[in-house]
Amino acid sequence: MSKQEFTIDDLKRILLEGAGADEAVDLDGDILDADFEALGYESLALLETGGRIEREFGITLDDDIFSDNSTPRTLVEAVNQHLKVSVDA
Repeated sequence: MSKQEFTIDDLKRILLEGAGADEAVDLDGDILDADFEALGYESLALLETGGRIEREFGITLDDDIFSDNSTPRTLVEAVNQHLKVSVDA
């Protein structure tokens, strides 16, 4: 059974577990509207992040999830949409 909600704290934890953090970036700061690239996360790190989200939350994300959602805010919203659809199904 998948979790009901994906939060910014879930995203931060998964990013740190999978790819670490750039020393110049404070993930505890206001990162909701920062581009992942500006936060130091490139395509390979985001691919790992997507895989971890899928496994932990029991969902399948679209291949273009990160190209369509380039900030933590929009990604959290998109993942929650997937969770809602999987619960409603």
